[in-house]
Amino acid sequence: MSTAEADRLAALLKALAEPTRLRLLSLVAAHEGGEACVCDLTEPVGLSQPTVSHHLRILVDAGLLTRDKRGVWAYYRLVPERLAHAARALDPQRP
Repeated sequence: MSTAEADRLAALLKALAEPTRLRLLSLVAAHEGGEACVCDLTEPVGLSQPTVSHHLRILVDAGLLTRDKRGVWAYYRLVPERLAHAARALDPQRP
């Protein structure tokens, strides 16, 4: 693994290394249609909308979620390839 690859993987893992963000990823993935509005995520994690939006922005910046703005709300969708990339980087034997 090159230095640049290690830096990118470390940034990804840093985004994942927070319990609220892991819960948000799980909630988005499990949501109907694989997409969730920020308005659907505040109550399950018990945090304010600005705090949830902050965590979601970190996940988007890490490439783990995509964001689609519709009117006043933002909708988030998981990027499964990004999680698969992290798994392969950590376990080169994984297909």
